[in-house]
Amino acid sequence: MHEYTLADRLAADETVLTVWSSIPETGLLEQFALGPFDAVTMDMQHGGHHIESVLNGMVPLIKAGKVVAVRVPLGDFGTASRALDFGADAVVAPMINSVEDAIAFRDAVKYPPVGGRSWGASRALQMRGVTGGPAFLKSANAKTVSFAMIETREAFEIAEEIAAIDGIDGLFLGPSDFSIAWSGGATVDPALSDMQEAVARIAEVARSAGKHAGAFAANPATVQQYVESGFRFISVAMDFTIIAEGQKSVMAAAGAAR
Repeated sequence: MHEYTLADRLAADETVLTVWSSIPETGLLEQFALGPFDAVTMDMQHGGHHIESVLNGMVPLIKAGKVVAVRVPLGDFGTASRALDFGADAVVAPMINSVEDAIAFRDAVKYPPVGGRSWGASRALQMRGVTGGPAFLKSANAKTVSFAMIETREAFEIAEEIAAIDGIDGLFLGPSDFSIAWSGGATVDPALSDMQEAVARIAEVARSAGKHAGAFAANPATVQQYVESGFRFISVAMDFTIIAEGQKSVMAAAGAAR
């Protein structure tokens, strides 16, 4: 890939802010392609995205120069490989709770000798304007970013081992599930106070290993806190929240004008 990629931006310690897309509508993704966000992450785990919506949704985003990430369904590493074949810059894999999980994920998204990704990137080459498979092959492992999600105590306890795996490019915090695990199932609270030291530790572990740190900010007001902790790829809002808040703002302005 010849453009200034997500991998390049994170290596330069830039903060990349992504909208979290759960509504599988290309028209809505076109609006985000025209908007101010650095990136769009299409959610296939809890959101409504599917293979067709990911395939089609990438077109306006890539054309607009946006970073494109995909969160794949739980344990579906075959889809992780397909997302990269479609042209994604990054894949986020949920519930990576063991070294074996991490290796299986790595093997699906990195070409040999690092992993075992199968060749079939014709669409990615076309979408990215890359001529020649060999050139793409040489750069793909470095230019596509694999994020292993840390969402449980089990994952937290072996975060250093996961981060040390060649081909795992970053750790990604899922704060809601992490809060459920941290509280022993007592609550879901992304801002749970007694887990914040552990949250910061996840970023520290990733960066100490020379890897990237990502996080889902359930509240945009917490983005700066995540940045200060060392996270650089951060989800700042979900698509339906943006729509809901935008409608409220429009109606409030209309009401004030009446």
